[in-house]
Amino acid sequence: MKLNERSLAFYATCESPADNAGFLYKRGERHTAYHRRWFVLKGNMLFYFEERESREPVGVIVLEGCNVELCDSAEEFAFAIRFGGAKSRTYVLAAESQAAMESWVKSLSRASFDYLRMVVRELEKQLEEMHWGPAGACRGCRGSPGSWKPKPLGLEQSPERLPALPTVLPKENGCAVWNNALGADRPPDISGCGGHDGEGNPRPPPLPPRRRASSSEAGSAGAAAAESTSTFCQLHERYGREVARLQQDWLERRHGPQP
Repeated sequence: MKLNERSLAFYATCESPADNAGFLYKRGERHTAYHRRWFVLKGNMLFYFEERESREPVGVIVLEGCNVELCDSAEEFAFAIRFGGAKSRTYVLAAESQAAMESWVKSLSRASFDYLRMVVRELEKQLEEMHWGPAGACRGCRGSPGSWKPKPLGLEQSPERLPALPTVLPKENGCAVWNNALGADRPPDISGCGGHDGEGNPRPPPLPPRRRASSSEAGSAGAAAAESTSTFCQLHERYGREVARLQQDWLERRHGPQP
């Protein structure tokens, strides 16, 4: 893997939040002595510095394809980062306390993209079980998640029990009338419970009778409309003169009196 040292140094020391940070004892690769280093975990990269105030990291460990496990060592609270492969290096680290060791092991184990991919798959499985029920129930009748549809609420009625609508609805004064379309020729229900007909089908509520306006009401409505129009014209003219006067006063104050 080719890494840019300057970009890594900037990412290690920038103000982005770290997943974990603290002092750990790192065993050398050639010598078995432990050195105290400041470690910073960001994403799947584990940086380590000579001191906490250092401006550049001494090294970085990319946490992909590795296992974090406890190990036996001369130092107490030791754990190891092991990579697959015969020539891969094993990093042995030691914390200063039991709590710090558990915190670091948990953080390092969850830092890789493989772990994030596993978490996403588990969440997808849980979401699918929420839609389709437990994994062992009705495996053969389960479809794809995209074909899931919500079940309709209420009791389902068979097609033969639904009232048939005519192809052309009868109209009254140019408007379709519902109660004429659904069995207008049936005798009126005098039983007092007109919610359903004799076959149990729901019956729509009757429409109220149309009220025709008398000639006197039509004349009064026309007079009211004419009066409202004349009142609006008067208000428009009065406020228009007021706006023109205020505009003229504002221009005189700004530019002096106009000739």
